[in-house]
Amino acid sequence: MPKPAYTVAADALRSPLCQLQPTAGRGDAGLLAAELPHLGYLVLRGRADDVAFMSAVAGVIGAPLPTKPRTALRCAAGVVLWQSPDEWWLLCARSQRDRLVAALEAALRGCFAQVADNSGGFTALRISGKQHLRLMHHLSPYDFESLAVGQCVSTVMSKAGFTLLRSDAQGVTLVFRRSFADYIWRLVERTARPYGLQLTDTRACTDALLTPLLGGAEAQRRQLQPA
Repeated sequence: MPKPAYTVAADALRSPLCQLQPTAGRGDAGLLAAELPHLGYLVLRGRADDVAFMSAVAGVIGAPLPTKPRTALRCAAGVVLWQSPDEWWLLCARSQRDRLVAALEAALRGCFAQVADNSGGFTALRISGKQHLRLMHHLSPYDFESLAVGQCVSTVMSKAGFTLLRSDAQGVTLVFRRSFADYIWRLVERTARPYGLQLTDTRACTDALLTPLLGGAEAQRRQLQPA
């Protein structure tokens, strides 16, 4: 007999950076940081020249998958990040994850494709403020100033890989494996000291594309935090 599906309510989840609590405001803070917790992370694999694959995915997410490198695309289902010629990440509201996985698997039946739910393996950190690009120059070898708003890129920070999304001109969001979370946070915290770093919540450090996907889960998380 098959085992019943087991799901965890968003307000019962513990994000990998849940120990980070908002700090008091400081006038000299050149940077703001906030975790964007409990998003859905779906990995799509398929061939961009496969009409059946591209059409099936577009029918579910509400837009064609981008084929241009570094593209980040807002769609009805969430935000798509181009990763390689045959891989895309769909970041979505956690509450919509199961529905989207089921719909994609049904639509792609018979196609040479793969849908994987990696929601338990990733998290995101938003960094904003006047010094956010200078901070990233210290942390990674990529030329982030060449990255236009609406683009993303996968690169490295010391020994950890991550994907950077530039949703707007005010800041960037780093997407990385939860096993790297503490390591990446310590690098960010140490490197940001000369510029002043203030921890806040997502209301004061919003990502134009991803924050709207948090929905009720983030509100519930704030209610659960100690005063």
